[in-house]
Amino acid sequence: MNIFKSVSLLLFFITALASAQNKEITLEEIWDGTFRTERMDALHSMKNGQQYSVLNYEDRTSQIDIYDYKTLRKVKTLLSSADINAIDYFTDYTFSDDESKVLLATNVEPIFRRSSLGQYFIYDTKTQQTTLVAEDKIQEPTFSPDGSKIAYGLNNNLYVKDLASGKTSQITFDGEKNKIINGITDWVYEEEFSFVRAFEWNASGNKIAFIRFDETNVPEFSMDVYGSQLYQTQQVFKYPKAGETNSEVSLHIYDLASNKAQQVQLDKTYKDFYIPRIKWTNAANTLSAQYMNRHQNELDLWMINAETLKGDLVLAETDKAYIDVTFNLTFLKDNSFIWTSEKDGWNHIYHYDKNGKLINQVTSGSWEVTNYYGYNEKTKRIFYQSTEDGSINRSIYSIGLNGKKKQRLTKTTGTNSAAFSADFTYFINTFSSATNPPEYTLNNSKTGDLVKSIKDNDKLAQKVAGYTTSEKEFSTINVNGNDLNMWMIKPANFDETKRYPLFMYQYSGPGSQQVVNRWNGPNDYWYQHLAQQGYIVVCIDGRGTGLKGADFKKVTQNELGKYEVEDQIAAAKKLAKRPYIDENNIGIWGWSYGGFMSSNALFKGNDTFSMAIAVAPVTSWRFYDTIYTERYMTTPQENPSGYDENSPINHVDKLKGDFLLIHGTGDDNVHVQNTMRMVEALIQADKQFEWMIYPDKNHGIYGGNTRLHLYKKMTNFIHDTLGKDRKMDTASEEKQVKIKG
Repeated sequence: MNIFKSVSLLLFFITALASAQNKEITLEEIWDGTFRTERMDALHSMKNGQQYSVLNYEDRTSQIDIYDYKTLRKVKTLLSSADINAIDYFTDYTFSDDESKVLLATNVEPIFRRSSLGQYFIYDTKTQQTTLVAEDKIQEPTFSPDGSKIAYGLNNNLYVKDLASGKTSQITFDGEKNKIINGITDWVYEEEFSFVRAFEWNASGNKIAFIRFDETNVPEFSMDVYGSQLYQTQQVFKYPKAGETNSEVSLHIYDLASNKAQQVQLDKTYKDFYIPRIKWTNAANTLSAQYMNRHQNELDLWMINAETLKGDLVLAETDKAYIDVTFNLTFLKDNSFIWTSEKDGWNHIYHYDKNGKLINQVTSGSWEVTNYYGYNEKTKRIFYQSTEDGSINRSIYSIGLNGKKKQRLTKTTGTNSAAFSADFTYFINTFSSATNPPEYTLNNSKTGDLVKSIKDNDKLAQKVAGYTTSEKEFSTINVNGNDLNMWMIKPANFDETKRYPLFMYQYSGPGSQQVVNRWNGPNDYWYQHLAQQGYIVVCIDGRGTGLKGADFKKVTQNELGKYEVEDQIAAAKKLAKRPYIDENNIGIWGWSYGGFMSSNALFKGNDTFSMAIAVAPVTSWRFYDTIYTERYMTTPQENPSGYDENSPINHVDKLKGDFLLIHGTGDDNVHVQNTMRMVEALIQADKQFEWMIYPDKNHGIYGGNTRLHLYKKMTNFIHDTLGKDRKMDTASEEKQVKIKG
């Protein structure tokens, strides 16, 4: 990024603020696209390392455009939906490894958070012919390494299509809804291990490894779907709540030559376990697989011979709390591998030989590696993102495989993320900060020097500068013996001799971070809106949040909601001592885990907080899924006090302030059951409260006018509770002015 441009932009902001613009951000503008940021969609680095492709939309058509890295000029339009009779538009694309074919996605419909069904076409760049993969909507179509075949999931089974002959072969036959799934993850794996495609081609394209899920004994959860029909329908799916039965998983390897699939049997006996990752190595007959115990504090990395189906345990990690599963496993040409781990107390990069012997720890220090981008075989350098310039910032670095000659590649402080060219000659850097909307630049990956600016959001910056806004002030606050990261937004006309209501936001989930130096989008505009209405808005990352070391993050183990709530209450009490904070008007809100937290804070901190808003909250960890909950709490059978003593549903009798509870009935993640059970508990405790239900809306609560309605509801509630004394003060001041006049 051009540092002079950054300085100019910052000065522009300061000048605009100094000119005391009177235009106020409205709730309608936050959600109608007024402040939309420009982005680069579906960026793909081409194999030659000198070009990249982007999905663009023009005149109601979609097209893949090819650009030159060095000049940033458009080289050509590879294909446009206008030229394909079978497709009106496509929303995503994937190249085969040799880039001779492109997989186009259209008519995609979501299933859960990451999964979807769609129609897929293959476009041949040489013949310019388009072929439909399957008549049905399918899942996760994936090219073989040579691009001659494509595998996909349909109705819980796996299929392979030969693109030359057009012949499709079914390779599993026992798939059945809510019973057996082959090669596609079940609900809880998708949500908590963050992947959907549970099958992988080997390097030669003659074998497919896949995970089979037997969810027959997993309890079912059902949700009413109200829609617009006369009778509601039901969505029924398998959802293992904490302590309940998980899917039985098994690993299989299908051989295309023999048309047979065989199950992998390891020497080690596992009971009630997970297979969170599988990945072929560069050797066509060696598959890596990660096995994890149910408590998730033991992780084994196996190398499996695809011919003999025998495995060698090459790496075994243990932790007193839990181990985070990542996508950072990378195999080098000699099958040595790069791995990330928190075993020294911070997340760092390690290099092992193919047998699991440690060669060296590549990075070290009291900071976290937050993203691993790749390894350049030619220069023997690793590229990564980290918090080396502060836990609220992200910078891009390169370092030798031997851990030497580390170099910072990004120049500006804020949040930087990188997309490298295939040969690591260039990287496209996305930079933003609390004062800079996202900006895309092309940089040299050897030095980090700016080559060219690709896309900025200067128009958005100028638009925002026309509104009354306030600085997001970053600092720390010492609470319970820890310096916690904090940001604060004050009214633009802040007067330290006056007292303001305090409205706190947090999420607080394990390893999360909300106090970060980046452009945050709609919620930040909402906080600016509230600030201009006379509120001080604060966010604090307490114990249990991430990027400050494993000990800080894992202190909440077996006690979710204990230390996090203590920190929010203590921070509110400390802030209340500031002369400009009205200690009688302190509110807190959060969504999901944050809703769990805001409920607990209001109940347990009833002498501190006068109001709270909880959106889609977990109200008891007994209602949430196995993988997430047990990672931090073990099972309810093993840890009943940890579950019950820190769940807000068991503390409703302590409610004194104003409480707004919000949920969507179509939430497949945090079920509306959480809110219904909380409502019943509040009623039986004879506690008055407000609540809002959004029919058929999922965990994100959006669609049509929904988001605007939701934020109007919350804003009005804030005005009616936290703002009531402020309104009285304002009315009194106006009355006095009239009298004097």
